[in-house]
Amino acid sequence: MSARRTTFSEVMEGTLRLAGRPDAAGRPSAPDRPSAAGRPDAPGGMLPIRLDLDADLPGVLRPWGDAEGGLTGRVTVPGWATGAAASGRLRVAPVAARRIRYTLDFTADDGRRLRLDGWKSVTPRRPVRSMTLLPATVTDEDGTVVGEARLRFRVRRDLVRFLAGFRFPATPAATGDEGEVVEAMRSRWRGQAGRLEVWYTTLTDPATGTGVWLHHELVAPHDGGDPRAHGWAAVFPSGEPPMLARFGPCAWTPPDGAVFAAGPVVQTTTAFTGTAGDIAWDLRESGGGRPIHTFPRWAWQRELLPAAQIVPKPAAAYDGVVRFGDWTLELAGAPGASARIYGHGNARRWAWLHADLGGGDVCEIVAAVSTRPGLDRLPPLPLVRLRVDGADLPAGDPLLAALRLRARIGLPEWTVRGRIGDRLIHVRVTLRAEETVAVDYADPDGSPAVCHNSERADVRIVLWRRDGRRWAVEREWRLDGTGHAEVGLR
Repeated sequence: MSARRTTFSEVMEGTLRLAGRPDAAGRPSAPDRPSAAGRPDAPGGMLPIRLDLDADLPGVLRPWGDAEGGLTGRVTVPGWATGAAASGRLRVAPVAARRIRYTLDFTADDGRRLRLDGWKSVTPRRPVRSMTLLPATVTDEDGTVVGEARLRFRVRRDLVRFLAGFRFPATPAATGDEGEVVEAMRSRWRGQAGRLEVWYTTLTDPATGTGVWLHHELVAPHDGGDPRAHGWAAVFPSGEPPMLARFGPCAWTPPDGAVFAAGPVVQTTTAFTGTAGDIAWDLRESGGGRPIHTFPRWAWQRELLPAAQIVPKPAAAYDGVVRFGDWTLELAGAPGASARIYGHGNARRWAWLHADLGGGDVCEIVAAVSTRPGLDRLPPLPLVRLRVDGADLPAGDPLLAALRLRARIGLPEWTVRGRIGDRLIHVRVTLRAEETVAVDYADPDGSPAVCHNSERADVRIVLWRRDGRRWAVEREWRLDGTGHAEVGLR
């Protein structure tokens, strides 16, 4: 994996208004100001503040991307924080979230541990001003506000030096699979109403055959109401009824250092922790291979379709613990995958499959009927990605390839068959009723849907290739209770 990064240095200066100390009755007094000796021990006034910062971000810094990395440097407030060493995080998402956020931890001259937290709110109407002005709040270890700062990057004075200090990877391709995975896992929501964003992970314990499903959602209501974060976890023990539990809803706030957060549930690019009812999990994710674009790459990047799905980690391994009821499931190298969905809501009808075929081979299928008027009258469009021996089939655009495939969506069985390139494929997926859970969904506009999910599905995949004048079986896979699948209905 590439370790190339983007680095740059930045200087901002401004003023810091210190909050007053509480009086004997607990009421805040007037703000502090520096005394003649430079100490903030008298009411009134403001102090000058300067930030000298060095940023270190993974991969290529793209204006439309969402990158987060380390931030180090110094905070200087005369008589209050004399060149204090600082470290923290920088998130750069000027288009994706219209925000550039800075968090810095440092120690004041009196020994107090403090945090500066602020962000530049990027607006298209005033791009230069909004990208150079940083309002920030300084708090102590208890979260009490110590002061309010307003800092500015001086364009005329510092722009040339700022640009000269930028260091980029040699080419965008140098970021490799790791950079693409990190980019794909980050939230794509930019404040629009009527959006649904999903992070989901499925895996199978190789020792017991138990399946696990973690599903995280961000829903931005169609009417412009407050976004909510919620989701669920499900466990599918072999020979036992599956267990499902929900968490949330919680108010959505951009997670600091994570890709999703809702109360006790947190997902980063490599770890999962949380509780939902009688289910608790603490998992670590490794590997994954290069991402699978089930939908065309342009559909995910440009958001031109009602929704799109991507599998950033199609062949990952999971270690850790899942507790459900009185059971404890200890995982070591459990195969599975993490995937993403972003769009305007759920399909009218859909079927999904993730099949780990062993040795890094994977089959990913999404077959769906859109809710858009006119499109809702068409048959389900099956998007198929079959990775065999490191090569992806079909080799071209999966949306064009879907025109030569046919899907029949139903329960307990659904199928996909047709041509992919110079091959024939037939996929049959069976969800046994006793090992399936029904979960009700709500779209951003409030429309209901129900999905029937099983992480213990049976799967048969047959791939034919022409041998002279006839078709001969090239490969065949059978999964008994290790397929991950679902069917969604209205």
